[in-house]
Amino acid sequence: MRTVGVQVRGIRAPIVKEGDDLVRIVVDALWRAMEAEGISLGDRDVIGITESLVARAQGNFVTLGEVTADLNRKFGADEIGVVFPLLSRNRFSTILKAIAEGFSRVYLLLSYPGDEVGNPLMDLDRMEEAKVNPSTDLLSEEDYRRIFGVEVKHPFTGIDYVRFYKEMGVNDNMRIYLSNNPREILRFTKKALVANVHARIRTKKLLRAAGAEIVYGLDEICTEPKTTGGYNPQYGLLGSNLSTDDKLKLFPRDGQVYVDGIQRVIKERTGKNVEVLIYGDGAFKDPVGHIWELADPVVSPAFTPGLAGVPNEVKIKYLADHLMEENGSSAVEEGVKAYIRNNRSDLVEKEATLGTTPRQLTDLLGSLCDLTSGSGDKGTPIVLVQGYFDNYTTE
Repeated sequence: MRTVGVQVRGIRAPIVKEGDDLVRIVVDALWRAMEAEGISLGDRDVIGITESLVARAQGNFVTLGEVTADLNRKFGADEIGVVFPLLSRNRFSTILKAIAEGFSRVYLLLSYPGDEVGNPLMDLDRMEEAKVNPSTDLLSEEDYRRIFGVEVKHPFTGIDYVRFYKEMGVNDNMRIYLSNNPREILRFTKKALVANVHARIRTKKLLRAAGAEIVYGLDEICTEPKTTGGYNPQYGLLGSNLSTDDKLKLFPRDGQVYVDGIQRVIKERTGKNVEVLIYGDGAFKDPVGHIWELADPVVSPAFTPGLAGVPNEVKIKYLADHLMEENGSSAVEEGVKAYIRNNRSDLVEKEATLGTTPRQLTDLLGSLCDLTSGSGDKGTPIVLVQGYFDNYTTE
């Protein structure tokens, strides 16, 4: 009788460098772990590879000078409005540095009370006491300081982001405002760089309809190869991270080549049909800080075809409760198993699926991988997930 369900293991790997054969590195690291730990692969096991491995192997980096040059080609060099950036040293401060270097005047419009993923700019109680209406009010930097104080620190990082971003300016060229209406930027300039991630399409649409003359998103900057070769034709600067003081690591491109290659090599070695995905940020929210982890444009930029779609499963506790009520406790286990076996192919709108949360498989698995590998010093950028597609009837 089977006693274990899903198993997740972080797999240690060497430091990946530009030009490395990533398919070989991933497969070799997995094989070392399998031999050392006595692991056997099965059909539909899932192998996750963090996006940073892919970006490093393909050398997907850009310099700040290249970012500035691309912005100047699109916007000129006099002024620019930047709409709804994330509050992040890792994700946006380096981009803002490149913006400040390239324009004589920068108008920065921040959403409030926090950014798109929940990083706070102010105390909610103080906002309400001051009768600030986030639906309608435009705040200047002076308004912000008068209402919320000369220093407003992020609860986790300890950074005062308004001051931090202001200090990114060059020759006092940074002006900061707060509003949740992206059209407010048009009071100051008709040129807008849309910097939010998940609502970027709507933000661009609103700005163009309101009369903006030039509108681009971060996803449209650095989409073609330049001197260093770094670019992403689909996401541009979205999903980028600080690499060095003068360089950004971009979200990986051409990921399908890697996931298909790893799947093929493992099939050749073992005869098993595994699934493979590249993952970035997990799609989960911190219940204490109320910050949404997903700062990347997607959880998984590339995956094998078997990971498309959503789970097809039932709620065991729902079935157990109903079968218990109907038949007593004696036959509940077999009744649950029989239902799963006999109804597996047609679960649409069935009450037994209530509460199973129909999210994309790649979002679920990518989040699981991200939580496993972490974002620090675990050294496990490869994750092996086994038994994910099994159910209560699997022997």
